[in-house]
Amino acid sequence: MESDEDNMVDANDVESVDDDIYSGELEDDYYYSEADGDGGGEDGGGDDEDGPGYDFMAEAADDLVEDSLYWRQQQSYSILKEDDINQRQDDAITRVSTVLSIPKVDATILLRHYNWSVSKVHDEWFADEDGVRSTVGLLDRPAVHVSDVRELTCGICFEFFPRSRIVSAACGHPFCNSCWSGYINASVNDGPGCLALRCPDPSCRAAVGLDMVNMLASDEEKEKYARYLLRSYVEDNRKTKWCPAPGCECAVDFAGGAGNFDVSCLCSYSFCWSCTEEAHRPVDCGTVSKWILKNSAESENMNWILANSKPCPKCKRPIEKNQGCMHMTCTPPCKFEFCWLCLGSWSEHGERTGGFYACNRYEAAKQEGAYDEAEKRREMAKNSLERYTHYYERWASNQTSRQKALADLQQMQNVHLAKLSDIHCTPESQLKFITDAWLQIVECRRVLKWTYAYGFYLPDHEQGKRQFFEYLQGEAESGLERLHQCAEKELQQFLTPEADRPLKEFEEFRTKLAGLTSVTKNYFENLVRALENGLVDVDSNGSSSRAAGSKDTGGSKGRAGRGKANVKTGRNSDD
Repeated sequence: MESDEDNMVDANDVESVDDDIYSGELEDDYYYSEADGDGGGEDGGGDDEDGPGYDFMAEAADDLVEDSLYWRQQQSYSILKEDDINQRQDDAITRVSTVLSIPKVDATILLRHYNWSVSKVHDEWFADEDGVRSTVGLLDRPAVHVSDVRELTCGICFEFFPRSRIVSAACGHPFCNSCWSGYINASVNDGPGCLALRCPDPSCRAAVGLDMVNMLASDEEKEKYARYLLRSYVEDNRKTKWCPAPGCECAVDFAGGAGNFDVSCLCSYSFCWSCTEEAHRPVDCGTVSKWILKNSAESENMNWILANSKPCPKCKRPIEKNQGCMHMTCTPPCKFEFCWLCLGSWSEHGERTGGFYACNRYEAAKQEGAYDEAEKRREMAKNSLERYTHYYERWASNQTSRQKALADLQQMQNVHLAKLSDIHCTPESQLKFITDAWLQIVECRRVLKWTYAYGFYLPDHEQGKRQFFEYLQGEAESGLERLHQCAEKELQQFLTPEADRPLKEFEEFRTKLAGLTSVTKNYFENLVRALENGLVDVDSNGSSSRAAGSKDTGGSKGRAGRGKANVKTGRNSDD
């Protein structure tokens, strides 16, 4: 399979983000990165004062690596272009045809029936050849014996035709060329089911192979059939899947066990081979599925309505109040006027009940416990909504930042590197440290995005794990912001030709940026490793048993998963 070796792209050769970042085995890591203003974080993040030093990161990395050498298994996968798929398909057909001593057309039918598994075909064939032939329709002798006459009757149109215009499958049922062509063309136009085409005779199960399609179908249908056959090699094969990126025609052949399922296609799109969603390491597929479903479900809409509105006492339509007095007027055609607090008719309110901004009736009823259940439900819905909004906004913000960063990275590679090379008389090959920094930033933004989905589903009662998670997340985000600050802001001063800066300053910038890239990589290695291990470094007492546990876990407050998001309302329906 010489062609496979030449054309197949191994995981370590692909511009893969995930495998290089966390393995620590490759020097030239391939990352995407972000150029999103001040780093895309909530606090800007260029501040070094509250961030940990390099020494701590070295210690933390050593601690976490010691007891978790098992945590990651290298996965191998291959990116297949159309030529690679055709070559693999032809190789499989040739192997089966040679071993079983059958025509390639029959070998193709067998392989498609057994999902292109050569070993499965061999096992089934040698175990029960007659049974396999009967199942797939490969007859070893004709079912119908036609007498040696000059003309035969077509079994479809019942016209008489010379023997030269009559064609039969392996079963021997005679049909004319025209009827065969119409039958095959109609089957191909119906879709991929044509790959399991059988003899037109209703009582016959003889298979119709590629040879008859090429002989009798039109050019357009031949092309469609070939496309269906090619796609079946990927779609029916349990080890291969198409890249889900729009417009990409590459497939991924995955040969790995449990562990990391993130792969990166030649089109630069990274996705999870297991669930085909975008790459989401270190979060598992189940969490991703729940998070995506929650983002698309109507449950949060109902929570918002419950938390921020009350039903009109007359027509029961929900009404939102976000400012103003307690005098509410429902929209037409209802137009019922009522008190927002007690929901009583406004005609019964006035100065004696507290005026426009208070309600004595409500306060008295509340003290008696009349509104406890409703208020409790509304408060629970509001807290749930605020919590979801907090995590969702940060998840979406990191996604937006990463998308913008990819565009900025493209500009850096196409424009700025050449400009830097000219200004500082430095070969572009020696500026790779800048690209590496940007790639690191973008990949870290992807990881950071999914940590918010992880944090949302982390049980509230596991306070020790939550504190450890927020600590690691905060430290990683802080390191990312420092790297972004350096890569974006400090780089600009070297892109201006008028600024004649000494070479020594550029070398100092190189050292600083490369160091921050390495440190940020270590931060995210620690975060990913801890999350994939289920935060097992936290003991039963809720404290961390690793280096992080001896630090102040409050360091991540304000940067990571803590705090409540501000929820603004829009519509007002009061006076």
